[in-house]
Amino acid sequence: MGGCFSDLEGGKQAVGAAATRNNNGTHNDAVDFFYTAQGFQPLFTQLELSLSACNLLDRDIASKSDPMVVVYAKKRDGKLEELGRTEVIMNCLNPEWIEKISIAFQFEVVQPLVFHVYDIDTKYHSVPTKTLKLKDQEFLGEASCTLSEIVTKPSRSLTLRLQNKSGHGDIRNLGTITVHAEETVAARSAVEMTFRCSHLDNKDIFSKSDPFLRISRIVESGGSVPICKTEVIDNNLNPKWKPVCLSFQQFGSKDNPLVIECFDFNSNGNHILVGKMQKSVADLEKLYIEKTGANFFMPSTHHRQEKVLKGQLFVDQYCEKEQFSFIDYISSGFELNFMVAVDFTASNGNPLHPDSLHYIDVSGRLNSYQKAMMEVGEVIQFYDSDKRFPAWGFGGKIPGGTVSHCFNLNGSPGGSEVVGVEGIMDAYASALRNVTLSGPTLFGPVINMAAQMAVESLSSHNSTKYYVLLIITDGVVTDLQETINALVKASDLPLSVLIVGVGSANFTSMEVLDADNGRRLESSTGRVATRDIVQFVPMREVQSGQISVVQALLEELPEQFLTFMRSRDIKPLPTRFPHISTIQ
Repeated sequence: MGGCFSDLEGGKQAVGAAATRNNNGTHNDAVDFFYTAQGFQPLFTQLELSLSACNLLDRDIASKSDPMVVVYAKKRDGKLEELGRTEVIMNCLNPEWIEKISIAFQFEVVQPLVFHVYDIDTKYHSVPTKTLKLKDQEFLGEASCTLSEIVTKPSRSLTLRLQNKSGHGDIRNLGTITVHAEETVAARSAVEMTFRCSHLDNKDIFSKSDPFLRISRIVESGGSVPICKTEVIDNNLNPKWKPVCLSFQQFGSKDNPLVIECFDFNSNGNHILVGKMQKSVADLEKLYIEKTGANFFMPSTHHRQEKVLKGQLFVDQYCEKEQFSFIDYISSGFELNFMVAVDFTASNGNPLHPDSLHYIDVSGRLNSYQKAMMEVGEVIQFYDSDKRFPAWGFGGKIPGGTVSHCFNLNGSPGGSEVVGVEGIMDAYASALRNVTLSGPTLFGPVINMAAQMAVESLSSHNSTKYYVLLIITDGVVTDLQETINALVKASDLPLSVLIVGVGSANFTSMEVLDADNGRRLESSTGRVATRDIVQFVPMREVQSGQISVVQALLEELPEQFLTFMRSRDIKPLPTRFPHISTIQ
């Protein structure tokens, strides 16, 4: 993660003016803490679903069917949650409904959708559709898909064959339904502002304060979630920061309150509050228009009233604009290429013993490694067209007696690719039978292997691929500096590294890789990472917090993707609208 709290080098720089989420598109390092502590608040892109149908079944005798669609989200327990209904179109077997269905697209979650089409009885035509009792209407057919299947089509349209409720086609042709997804304008809107302060209180003794701003969004629970921060400006009580860009996804509405805090940076992470205020984006726009400042205050403590301070915040520049989103890239033909590396070190325990992290339960219950592969892979594979994944192991003694820190999981000397998530699972189970657990825990070789693939993609002038390496491990990395060197080098490449820690080991060193303190990684030669490409989540914290590993890991990935594309000025491909894809 990174970007919310500053460090002496990389973290003191601006976190980016062209982001949709926070300043450089990288994730705010405080967000995960707040999400875990206060309950997960997913970022999303708001979409509208437009619906049409062809050749619907005619249920009426003297006229044609009067169709309406009900759209559901299918939950993990199989229950259907209604998202909305279209209007009723009278006497039409090829309807194009005007009423749109709103849905929040969450990259980190597989979102199954179900569409039910009904013929509405004439006597109900004057009744609001939301009050209709569906059991009183005639069922015309249903279809299902995932939201990902729609948005990854270049046309963002998908045509589905209607079936009966048994899940099979009727003897008769029940027709088709076409779903088109479109981002709402608001989801693309962003506001870029330049902040300046004057007469800040000095919190240092031998020098002036080193101020930075942190902006947080107030959530329904009453708490706040940090959404971005400025860079640190050294020794300055009248700082002016580089532009900050906030998206609609971050602040929700121009009238939603934001908490703006000014801190004096300290290298130990104990940043001292200089002052705070609560303003909406509309309030900040007004400050810009009127060229006036707003006073900070110091919160009340120990029954003392809050104190209004001399220090003021000014908005020197304000502009609203649109930016390309993750969906713009994916739907135009960009792909994520998934790779996985599995820890085969001896600290996992004997795979034949039930207390081993690699134990394969005959009852079918997934171990921690399998769960991570399954949950993350099921999401990623929607964005990979050929679904062929390089899969490696590390820290194991392969047949022949050699300890390898990057061996093909499938045991093949000719290639590391497996087909689909099932291929990863099968190769993993096979490797457990043929590889002896050993050690130590080295990440460098697999990161370098993944980086090499990303380099080859760039050298072939193929800018539409972005690589995602999932490392699943039970222990603290042994080659920490080598790993840091590899990550810093890879920060210029189209690559993200997702690390899942399983078991009860101390994963403190992983926080260094994840830049939880806001400090960008620095190589042994002094080079600072261009951007943060790592996300680490201990499985035990995910499980105790009732947040899925998918949400915890992949929530940040779209922004890492966008950060890279913008750093290279790579834009979505020109929109292509081939024939609408149909599920057979």
